[in-house]
Amino acid sequence: MGRRDDLITRYAEDLRTKCGVTPDLDLLTKVAIGCGPSIYDDDGATVTASQPSELETVKNNFLIKKLALPDGPELMDAVQAVIETYGTSERNKYRPVVYYMLVKRFGKESVYG
Repeated sequence: MGRRDDLITRYAEDLRTKCGVTPDLDLLTKVAIGCGPSIYDDDGATVTASQPSELETVKNNFLIKKLALPDGPELMDAVQAVIETYGTSERNKYRPVVYYMLVKRFGKESVYG
């Protein structure tokens, strides 16, 4: 197994145990690949939910640019809901896990088709 495979296994475990979600491994793999090399960087691999600027970045760069969603208050509500599902006390919120849950929430799996 390569390093990416190990990370995807970790993300799938977080989805199962911390988020109560049964992951679609094919979609999770595509989301992780879509995150690029940031998944190998300790800082870039996680979403810092306590920083409003980080959540704005998720909204603007992922939801609006990548998923082509129109801007509106429901986007930040969705980001907050995903953070709540992951667990506010959970220190490491992996970016691919957050992005995966947002893709599923908005039904945008076709972006990774």
